[in-house]
Amino acid sequence: MMYWVLFIGIALASYVVQASLKSKFAKYSKIPLDNGMTGREVAEKMLHDSGINDVTVNSTNGTLTDFYNPANKTVNLSEEVYGSCSVAAAAVAAHECGHAVQHAHAYAPLALRSKLVPVVNFASQWVMWLILGGMLMMRTSMGSNLMIVGIVLFAVTTLFSFITLPVEINASKRALVWLSGAGITNSYNHAKAEDALRSAAYTYVVAALGSLATLVYYIMIFNNRRS
Repeated sequence: MMYWVLFIGIALASYVVQASLKSKFAKYSKIPLDNGMTGREVAEKMLHDSGINDVTVNSTNGTLTDFYNPANKTVNLSEEVYGSCSVAAAAVAAHECGHAVQHAHAYAPLALRSKLVPVVNFASQWVMWLILGGMLMMRTSMGSNLMIVGIVLFAVTTLFSFITLPVEINASKRALVWLSGAGITNSYNHAKAEDALRSAAYTYVVAALGSLATLVYYIMIFNNRRS
C-alpha cells in the first residue's frame, strides 16, 4: 500500500511538473529578447564565446525536443526554439550549448552518462520482457535468474537517471552564467530564463525518483515471490 501511495504521488508530481514546464515555456516564449537574437544565434554565439568551433546547430521537429548529441557534436533545437527570439528560446539554446561545453571540457558526469547510453538502450528493449518472464517463472531457477538480470538492467537505467541530474543542473548553471555575462538577458528577463530552466530540471528529478521507486518495487516482488 505504501508503495502505491508513493507511486501515485510521483505520477501526480510528474504531471504537475510537465504541465508547469509547458506553461512556463509558452509564457516565456512570448517575451522577446531586447537584442532580437534567435535561439540559433544564441547557440552559435555561446559556442563561439566558449571557443567551440566543431559543433553544429541544427533544427529538429517537435516541441521541447532539444538535445545535444555528443556522438556527432550537434546542438539540435526544436523549431520553436531555433527560430524564436524569446527568453525561453535563449534559455533552452544556451542550456543545450552548456552540454557542448561540458563535452569540450570532459565533464566527468557527462562522460559517464555517455558510456552508459549503449547499456541503457539495450536495457530499455529487454528489461520488461526479462522481468515479466521472471515473474511468470519465479518458482523456477530460470525465472529467478531472469528476474535478477532484469532488475540489474533496470538498476542501470535508474543510475543513468540520477547521473543525468548533475549533468542537467550543471548545463543550466553554465547557460545562466553565460546569458548574463554576454548580455543576452538583463535584470528584467534573466529571472524568467532561470525559472524556465529550473522547471525543466524538476522533470529530471521526478523521473529519477520514479525510476528508483519502480526499482524498489521490482526488488520487493522478487523477494516476495521467493519467500
